[in-house]
Amino acid sequence: MKLASPALFSPFAHEAFRRLFTARTIALLGSGLTTIALSLLAFDLVGERAGFVLGSALALKMIAYVTVAPIVGGFADRLPRRALLVALDVARAGLVLGFIGVSSVSEIFVLIFLLNACSAGFTPVYQATIPDLLRDRAEYTRGLVLSRVSYDLEGLLSPGLSTLALLLVGYPAFFALNALAFCASALMIGTTPLPTPERSQRPESVRFNLGFGLRAYLATPRLRGLLSLCTAVAMAGAMIIVNTVVLVRGEFGGSDVDVALAFVACGAGSLVTAIAIPLVLRWSSLRSSMTCGAALLPVALVGGALASGLPGLIAAWIVAGAGMALVQSTAGRVIEASCNAADRPAYFSAHFSLSHAAWLVAYPLAGWTGATAGMGAAFVVTTAGALLAGMAAIRLWPRFDPEQLWHRHDEFEHSHLHGSDDHHDHDHDHDHAPANVDGSEPHLHRHRHRRLEHAHRFVIDAHHPCWPT
Repeated sequence: MKLASPALFSPFAHEAFRRLFTARTIALLGSGLTTIALSLLAFDLVGERAGFVLGSALALKMIAYVTVAPIVGGFADRLPRRALLVALDVARAGLVLGFIGVSSVSEIFVLIFLLNACSAGFTPVYQATIPDLLRDRAEYTRGLVLSRVSYDLEGLLSPGLSTLALLLVGYPAFFALNALAFCASALMIGTTPLPTPERSQRPESVRFNLGFGLRAYLATPRLRGLLSLCTAVAMAGAMIIVNTVVLVRGEFGGSDVDVALAFVACGAGSLVTAIAIPLVLRWSSLRSSMTCGAALLPVALVGGALASGLPGLIAAWIVAGAGMALVQSTAGRVIEASCNAADRPAYFSAHFSLSHAAWLVAYPLAGWTGATAGMGAAFVVTTAGALLAGMAAIRLWPRFDPEQLWHRHDEFEHSHLHGSDDHHDHDHDHDHAPANVDGSEPHLHRHRHRRLEHAHRFVIDAHHPCWPT
């Protein structure tokens, strides 16, 4: 059986998914050009201090991701989803154009934060929309794999595309091309019919909704395990991204081309493994495949530490890429299985925030340890971090993890949507509706439950604030 079977591309039969996927891919390619243009702009402004500027910009990017995503996710279910995505794309287009006229490092920092604040709103809401388009779980898995493939291809293609583009235009034109990419994405999303998201039954309280996604995510055992797996990925990924150039140029005496080859090896390992994931999941559970992926990461880092030249490092980075793909490609499946449809934006935003918080720790850990204590110490620290995070994931994500759980409710009162399910479905005359019914559809009722014990697909929501023991 071929790894890239026709079934892998079945999500493209859904026009809405096809258009959203294309929009995101175009935006990714544009962002890849901006990443390269920023490094050249920083060098023009501050010369050899460009590394400090880019490191600080990367930290600001992570801070924007960590702080802004939960805020947007907490209220995304109350906003028109297509209009929100289009508005964020248009805002990103305007901000990236601002780089063309910058004359100081402080301006770069402001634009970087605002640009990535918009991305922190866009990406989780986009991710939360895909399960509404691909209802079948196997097809949703293939959609996630295709998204991972597009991400890996962007990493492989952007350096080559930017090199070709530099032969024709100067790097400031990259910002304009990225702005055009965001505009194209906005146009494509704006003309794509999207399903109306379900209205969440969470309270209207601003305070409750601001923290709901983070609380619900961290209260779910399998999601705590997922966060640990993502921490293992961050440890290995930070070592690769931050220190590959030091290893290849400084330790092995290689060239810039050799540095590129090492990065390509990691991307290729991830790409090939991602394509194979639907086949892997025929024989393995999500938990098993993802924890096996995490187990590959410390192995790869040990291999990188023992490498005496470029071939050994390339082999290690291929293994690391495979491990990352096994963890990251199906993370959306774990999140989708852990929340109600109406709460998906909050959960995906919480994952986006918390997983990038792990990168915010891993980047300086790998960089500062390598700079102050050497590459050997950096390998020891990141390998230990990846190993401990993987072991924590095995403990936090229960081996027996059914979706339906028996649990008990004490007597409580809550609001529910009219007709939200069989239990809450009933008729009434709007002319004689109770005072707490607004007369529109859908509308809310107050409902009191007696103490009860029952079983159903269990997720953390407004009615189930704690995981049953």
